[in-house]
Amino acid sequence: MSGIRKAFPGVLAVDSASFKLQRGEIHALVGANGAGKSTLVKILTGVHRADAGTMMVNGERVMIHSPADAQRLGIAAIYQELTLVPGLSASANLFLGHEHTKATFIDSAFERKTAIAQFEELGVTINPDSLVRDLTVAEQQLVEIARALLADARILVMDEPTAALMPREVETLFGILRELTSQQVGIVFIGHRLDEILAIADRVTIMRDGMTINSCRVSELTRQSLIEQMVGRSLKEEFPKAPPPSDKTGFEVRHLFGGMIRDASFSARRGEVLGLAGLMGAGRTELARLIFGADQKDRGEIALYGHPVEVSSPRQAIRHGICLLTEDRKLQGLILKASAKDNFALPNLGAWSRLGWIDRPKESARFLRHVENLNIRLAGPDQKAEDLSGGNQQKLLVARWLETKSQVIIFDEPTRGIDVGAKYDMYLLIRDLAAEGKIVIMISSELPEVLGISHRILVMRDGQITGELDPSSATQHDIMALAG
Repeated sequence: MSGIRKAFPGVLAVDSASFKLQRGEIHALVGANGAGKSTLVKILTGVHRADAGTMMVNGERVMIHSPADAQRLGIAAIYQELTLVPGLSASANLFLGHEHTKATFIDSAFERKTAIAQFEELGVTINPDSLVRDLTVAEQQLVEIARALLADARILVMDEPTAALMPREVETLFGILRELTSQQVGIVFIGHRLDEILAIADRVTIMRDGMTINSCRVSELTRQSLIEQMVGRSLKEEFPKAPPPSDKTGFEVRHLFGGMIRDASFSARRGEVLGLAGLMGAGRTELARLIFGADQKDRGEIALYGHPVEVSSPRQAIRHGICLLTEDRKLQGLILKASAKDNFALPNLGAWSRLGWIDRPKESARFLRHVENLNIRLAGPDQKAEDLSGGNQQKLLVARWLETKSQVIIFDEPTRGIDVGAKYDMYLLIRDLAAEGKIVIMISSELPEVLGISHRILVMRDGQITGELDPSSATQHDIMALAG
């Protein structure tokens, strides 16, 4: 792709961008949200038409005006939101849109046999008769890959392929991708997890503000130089550390039971960032929901500054100054069709209302104050929450809880799905909250993040806290040893 340009009404999404993929390589395409990655890939896969520029496949100039054009050229995409049909079998999904027929009937036996052979070629065991809805996310992703290869794809675009995978599943996926490159398949890998990019990619192309900033071999980059090129500014440190916490205990959980959580006990000091690590399904989110009152505890006690508090509902938790930024901000945190201001106001209406009437000027003033302090980027207070970037959606939720005067702030995967620049802003925010004396509990699956931000780390497994680590001396291996 050379000199690619694409403009939408009022927005120049891609400007003179270039991208070159070699056969048999994994080429990472990175950049902040809005850098132009998705637009460039959608031009490659025929979703959008470029306004200017040229594309060549196997040395020949091509015109890609539709996804069908891309498919004929051997280009396939696997998006973060998978495109399988849940109610159909794995083998039926492989042939969806190009079914194999015999005498006008679908030849299910042939499709099943071919699916088994395709899965064996990938080195995975998937029952071709299983409904897609019954497969794990990792298995569904492998069905997508098998479908693309069955269509003879030689260029495979993967958008955030590891976002919902566990570490072992990531290793399996990477093994399959390396095997595909040995078959001369070229892979475009889009992702935000820099450790994975540095581990799997052969080359990297960095985009910023719609333009190609650099394209080079991974061996020519360090993690720090990659981040700085992506965000366009120098960072003193990737993980800004909060000052040492107070010696005084501010928050305690004593012998908490509920759901899968068994006898959880820990304490946190004022101004402390307490990391909570563990594998998917270890019980981290379940523990956070018990503390917040979203799920009912069987028994146990929660104490603030030495005084037991009753938390049997989110309403009570908010009243006591405990808040939770959920893992799925779109499903459980925001009302996407509502405005940014209305989302901010939801738990705070009581403070601005008199005799049932909302003080709109006060509501607006408080909202704009947080927008400025947190550097929330939005077109205006009435912009819908769904139209904000992931990082700004996360900041909007933080603003909501700061307005409630929260003292204990639980972040569940605070940087999932946001770019490296927005991640850094979130790290600064967590640091500043701790510096103000607030207690921050941070759940994260990204081990460098947990080690870099936390004052202490608790590790969970099977609903129990299995150990405590000092991040100044602990390693990722130490966390995984306790987690597994």
